[in-house]
Amino acid sequence: MFTSFTGNARRPRQVNLSGRNTKASPALSGVRQSPSAPNSSSPLAHAQAERIWRQQERLRPPAATTIQRSWRGHRGRKQVKDAWRREWDTSESIDLGEESVALPPLEETLSPYHSEESCLNQLRLLVHFASARNPQDIHRLCRFARRYLASFHVMAVIFTSDVWTYPLLRLAKLIMTVLKYQTHPPELPQCDSLLLRLLTSLASAIPYQLLTYSSNYFDALAEILVASRRKGVLEEDVRQALGTAVLALLQSDSTNIVVVYEGFVRNFLRVSDIPGLLNSLEVLAHGVAYEPLCTAVSNLLSASGPDNILECRSHNELLWLLSYFIYFRRSSRAQQKRSDETPDPSFVEVVSKLISYLADEIGSRIDASGTSTLASNTASATQQSSPDPLPNFVREEILTLISQENVSSLLTHVESRADSNDTAVDAFQIHTHRASSLAIYALTLLRAFPRRGDEIRMWLYLGSTSKVRRSKDHQSTTLPAIKYYFQAAAQTSIYSLIKSDPRRAVDLLSPDTSRRQPGNTAVPHLNEQWQVILLFLELYPIVLKVMDDEEFLTGASSLSQTQSWTRQSALSLESVKDLTVFLKNLAFSMYWNASEIAGIEAVESTSSIADYFRGNLGAVSESHKDTKSTKSADNTIAGVPGMTGGYLKSMVTGLLRMIYERDSRRKFLPSDHWLMTQWFEMDRFIPAVVQEEEEKHKIQESYGEDPDDDQTDDEERHENLVGTQRTQQVRNVERLKRQQRKASRRRYLESVTPRLEILQNMPFFIPFGTRVQIFRRFVSLDQLRRRGTADPEMWRFTMANSSHGDMGKHRARVHRESIFDDAYDQYYDLGEALKEPIQISFVDKFDTVEEGIDGGGVTKEFLTSITNEAFNPKSGLDMFIENDQHLLYPNPMALDERKEILRQADIPEGSIEWNKNVRDLLRRFEFLGRVIGKCLYEGILVDIHFAGFFLLKWALTGGSGSATKESGYRANLNDLRDLDEGLYQGLLQLKNHPGNVEDFSLNFEVTDTLFYREPQTYVQSLQRPITRELRPGGSHTLVTNENRLVYISYIARHRLQVQPYPQTSAFLKGLGTIVSPSWLSMFNQNELQTLVGGDSSEIDVMDLRRNTQYGGIYQIGDDGEEHPSVQMFWQAMQSFTDEDRRKVLKFVTSTPRAPLLGFSMLNPRFSIRDSGHDQTRLPTTSTCVNLLKLPVYNSGEILEDRLLYSINAGAGFNLS
Repeated sequence: MFTSFTGNARRPRQVNLSGRNTKASPALSGVRQSPSAPNSSSPLAHAQAERIWRQQERLRPPAATTIQRSWRGHRGRKQVKDAWRREWDTSESIDLGEESVALPPLEETLSPYHSEESCLNQLRLLVHFASARNPQDIHRLCRFARRYLASFHVMAVIFTSDVWTYPLLRLAKLIMTVLKYQTHPPELPQCDSLLLRLLTSLASAIPYQLLTYSSNYFDALAEILVASRRKGVLEEDVRQALGTAVLALLQSDSTNIVVVYEGFVRNFLRVSDIPGLLNSLEVLAHGVAYEPLCTAVSNLLSASGPDNILECRSHNELLWLLSYFIYFRRSSRAQQKRSDETPDPSFVEVVSKLISYLADEIGSRIDASGTSTLASNTASATQQSSPDPLPNFVREEILTLISQENVSSLLTHVESRADSNDTAVDAFQIHTHRASSLAIYALTLLRAFPRRGDEIRMWLYLGSTSKVRRSKDHQSTTLPAIKYYFQAAAQTSIYSLIKSDPRRAVDLLSPDTSRRQPGNTAVPHLNEQWQVILLFLELYPIVLKVMDDEEFLTGASSLSQTQSWTRQSALSLESVKDLTVFLKNLAFSMYWNASEIAGIEAVESTSSIADYFRGNLGAVSESHKDTKSTKSADNTIAGVPGMTGGYLKSMVTGLLRMIYERDSRRKFLPSDHWLMTQWFEMDRFIPAVVQEEEEKHKIQESYGEDPDDDQTDDEERHENLVGTQRTQQVRNVERLKRQQRKASRRRYLESVTPRLEILQNMPFFIPFGTRVQIFRRFVSLDQLRRRGTADPEMWRFTMANSSHGDMGKHRARVHRESIFDDAYDQYYDLGEALKEPIQISFVDKFDTVEEGIDGGGVTKEFLTSITNEAFNPKSGLDMFIENDQHLLYPNPMALDERKEILRQADIPEGSIEWNKNVRDLLRRFEFLGRVIGKCLYEGILVDIHFAGFFLLKWALTGGSGSATKESGYRANLNDLRDLDEGLYQGLLQLKNHPGNVEDFSLNFEVTDTLFYREPQTYVQSLQRPITRELRPGGSHTLVTNENRLVYISYIARHRLQVQPYPQTSAFLKGLGTIVSPSWLSMFNQNELQTLVGGDSSEIDVMDLRRNTQYGGIYQIGDDGEEHPSVQMFWQAMQSFTDEDRRKVLKFVTSTPRAPLLGFSMLNPRFSIRDSGHDQTRLPTTSTCVNLLKLPVYNSGEILEDRLLYSINAGAGFNLS
């Protein structure tokens, strides 16, 4: 029962406004309270207060005694020390009193001690009473230093006796304290210099004793540099004395010198900008020994706990340490007069650890600008987004790591030896640890310098060689780096296990070892083996990019110095076959077991009405969930920074597709080598894939669309506005959340749609016919989602009878003389709605509408007519051009030609009219992409042949999701053959030229010839050369034997990727609007050509005859016999050439090619019916239903003559 009218049974809070203490426990103030106090609440509280008071009374006398004893001890010690100070002052004949006496100038010389005994007595007194916090004691210390140094020069031998050891050690510790805390008074500016000289003397007198205090020693010296940075000045005498003091202990004759260097590294090299403070590091470089320095750094990197400098030093301090280490090594090699830059193993190990830890910071700051051009009021707004540049010294030293000589010579000292009794495999035995140490070094360089990645890979490929010696003939040859690392990778247990069973990759890649399947034992040195394999996967794509097909297919198994380097680097075909098996199994496991390898479980996406009201709280929880899943899914592999599972998956996918594309171009593997159907249930594969596609669509709808592109544009537009710092921070947070949601959605899709992922990334695992069926099923699903029905006529009927239906925008009147222009003007604005059925009315040159009912046939003729006009190089549109094999690709100069015409017309560049014309050209390319997409979507075959490299871009844009970029395509030398045979042959000669290529006088620039038409006559009679640099400063960079492969790769990238980029991107954008890029990624370039144009083989008349339907009097009766006219038709078809057969097929179906899976897939079926007995009448067609209207002719000659006339007449529906 409720106790109040509010309905709340909870007891209300009691509020005391009187100020009286109503709590049971009294205040523990130490004052004894009376039992009769008015605030007493209970006898128990009084008893507790009395007990506390008595305890305090008992503790008060002992505490007072302790305080008195401490004070008396302190006063006694002070009196004793004061007596010692007076005794010391008396001995020194100095009476300082209460006023300080200035230290004599440095140039004034004090007399030395007259005897060893007097000096030792003064020293013992000084170290007993001197305090680093007492200015007068520091005065005394400086005076003693002056006299001691003067005495040391006179009787240095005497000072080395044992009686001096302990006092000198205490003196050194006192000096370290004064220097470290900088407690000397400001009126003694010479103190640092004097004490440093004294400390240097002590380092030579008692080096073994100072060994234990090396950390304190260098810490004190480092504080001088830190203090000088605060003061803004470091006197020259202090600078010289500091350098001498540093080297004094480093150069001591000690058996445990590494301990000294550890203190030097830990405490002194932590200071930033030592070169700037000391003016130069040369004063130290001549005395620092590289070997103990390297050992010390390695020890500190391998230590555990607080001794590990990676755990207790900031990134900035570690960056300076890395630069110092590189500098001291270079200086050491210069002193030894060693001109080679070959990294030694210890150097590789140290630098690898440091760069691995600093890879992200180096990569973001190495190319950052050192100056800012923004105004002061916008500097704070951009501070969050732009990283600070590296200091010049750090940047210069780090960049020496990626010099060509440094990188190329990594394998110079690696040597494999084979005895006469060894087998061929034993001749190339490679130590895993040595190979992995070089691999982790190269991999960290790639991660730390992402913008120089291609150059680093090229240098590794070009110069890194291994010596192979045989004791039998004592001959020495060089082993290319790619073969060295392939042999090292092939000998690992990981390679063998995955090649034999793809399921083993789950254990070898899973971050959680507890998830290992039963019976699978652990692999020793797992990280080292992975590092070797990862570097090979990084390098081999470079080889494939610069290696032509002939070199690849004739890969020499024996090494010969007379062969070109690319031919020497070619793997044998048997090795490539084994490699593809390893890559297939690895890729299959990474896609099929994505969630298991990542160590995360796919969580079912639940969508409810609560999600609508969750607001910010839901967003925060979702962000937290995404962040957690991101951390668990992005575990690095083999300890390599940036080498996540996603990166490895993309690397394996790219390499495997590169080999597959080469095999598609020039077969060298068995036809069924790429299939992995044994790992799927193929009888249920298509329904399972269709179900995954539906699930994917539901998931994407539940997440909604993220406006990434619009947000990015808005952020760039407002980046430098005043007062937008807070806005920028909010946008950055929102962008991060969107990226996390996108990553979470991607990982979830990978886990619930493994078959789709394999089809889009490894389509060659599944037979081509199966993929074509899946493609058609995907189209049908999309039609059902958009239209509600797959029947075009039913959709038209629904739209016509719907109040919201608008068929007007799907209708068009098209003149046969200007089909493309009319189609572009009337259908461009449809966008994605072009997927729906369209209704075309053809108009002839007399402006008369041609007769015919569009049951689909008019649409097919319309689309094929557009393609015939737009893709015809002689049509005058100049949007596509053809190569020597008559294969089409976008005109790479189309945009430059349009701009040149605008210049000739005096249209200002950048004006509204200029931009409108440029945009119009790109929109035409985009519309052409939509037309081809419409043909693929409707299953209409068109007689067009595209170049292989252009089709390859279709297949490699599936991962982008929008097909607006060619991000998946990587230009290579072999694709140039489809573009320009002459250029391809010329680059081959340059690559294999045995002499000096500098004789050709080539620079890193390219000249394009611009052909354009006169604005008035439109005659293509004008031309102008355009020279472009292939890279910054390319006009001044000469092509040499060392960089010619880089030049060839730049030429290929320019011709295939950079130059046609705007046109190709626009076309792919239009294509992706109609056909999902993920669907196109299921096919390679040859399969896409078949998908567009149909089967290029000869027309199978018997297959067509088996799948033909008959109507009218031609209908087959109960006897099963064909009508005589039908028999004469098939006899004529058998006698026709393949070209005439294709004309007949085009006459009836509007396409000259057979369907991909035979004429049984033609919809509607090929049909023949009678059309009277008039012998002069020509055969006619209804392409909308693939119907041939064939009159009943009296003879085969008449039928053949009338049929040939009709198929060559070129008229349209007016024949009907």
